[in-house]
Amino acid sequence: MNNHTDFYDIRLLKSSGLSIFIDNGEIEEISNNCTQGIACRALVNGSWGFTSSDHIKDTDSALSSAVRLASRTHAKSPRPDIELAAVAPPVIQDLPLLEKDPGEVSIEEKVELLLEIYKRAKIPDVSSASVIYSESVTEEEYTNSEGVETQYSLVRCGFAVTAVASQNGVFQMGRESRFDVCGFELFDKHDPLELGLRAGTTAVDLLSANLPKGGRTPVILDQELAGVFIHEAVGHAAEADHVIEGNSILTGKVGSKIATPCITVIDDPTMHGFGYYPHDDEGVGSVPTEIIKDGILKSFLHSRETATLLPGTGRPGHSRAQGLSRPVIRMSNTYIENDDSNLDEMLSGINSGIYLMGSRGGQVNPGEGVFQFNAERGFMIEDGELTTPLRDVSLSGHTLDILMNIKLVGNDMKMNSGRCGKAGQLVPVTDGSPHILVSEATVGGSG
Repeated sequence: MNNHTDFYDIRLLKSSGLSIFIDNGEIEEISNNCTQGIACRALVNGSWGFTSSDHIKDTDSALSSAVRLASRTHAKSPRPDIELAAVAPPVIQDLPLLEKDPGEVSIEEKVELLLEIYKRAKIPDVSSASVIYSESVTEEEYTNSEGVETQYSLVRCGFAVTAVASQNGVFQMGRESRFDVCGFELFDKHDPLELGLRAGTTAVDLLSANLPKGGRTPVILDQELAGVFIHEAVGHAAEADHVIEGNSILTGKVGSKIATPCITVIDDPTMHGFGYYPHDDEGVGSVPTEIIKDGILKSFLHSRETATLLPGTGRPGHSRAQGLSRPVIRMSNTYIENDDSNLDEMLSGINSGIYLMGSRGGQVNPGEGVFQFNAERGFMIEDGELTTPLRDVSLSGHTLDILMNIKLVGNDMKMNSGRCGKAGQLVPVTDGSPHILVSEATVGGSG
């Protein structure tokens, strides 16, 4: 290996998977996929070289290419030397147990189950419904120039059902999904037929819901929408690459109060959720990270490089890659910790407000700290009671304002899984929260 290489690492990946798509009761697609390859990084002074190859036996060639690329980049445009934070070798332990290997369940049985989920969703006034299923087995081997050698295998499994209801030119959607690091036992842990019915019922119920009146009002967020808020508005702002790029409202705020004392936010890749990993794609063992503790900003999420550039603001362990892509700083399982309140207590203190449920996406600018999230649905709160149902409703505001306006946090945390996009890559994540009460926020229409 080139004597001028300061560091290198190699990831060898093998993955196989199955996906099934049911659309309006018809089998639209059944596909198997198998991929393998290697990804190599090399650090020469202040420059990285990165290469990947579909040929797992081309390790020497791919690594040599990464070294040459880093060397040429440094020669052409020298940068200050990069120092990587020192880390202990990872210990692979407490991997999720596989109870039912999805590969041992026939495709016919899987299709039959998905068709039953579809039938449950296709209630009167539901004009269309679809169900998707996916399973994957991923094996990873990691080695680096510091002598680290690890390997592990993970199985992921999940499904989603979507129903669209229509009436007099109005269309509304309901969606339910469950994805996890597990096997086919997922369908024992959750009732897929009930979730199909729930998706259809939500879509139909929304047809007769009212449009919201915009304005500032007390708001209760359910676990899903509060989890989306903490992931999108807080989690991304805590990613150290955003901080270094000047694209985070949290820059310079470690050790400062940014939220009310009832707020503690944790990113935990050791949790057996969809975002689980035993070590990140730099070979750093996974550990829980307190982003916010009792309202105080404690840590950013780091790579080995950014942990050195921003000393005293957290430890590495959050570099993740989709497949053979370049690792970037990402979240895993991110959530607001339980406190001691509950939904009834929150409702009882509101004479007029809105209860928001679920998420239909939105947008956030972590640099300016402004966001807008679209809820799946809502209800008016009048004299402590849930009354008029609402549709096409959004929540918007400034991240730091909302954090300081959270008055109560519940004791009923739930997690929701999905995939998070960044740098053109998607990785599995979960986010969650208990119910939270925000004393004042801006609510409006999202349609």
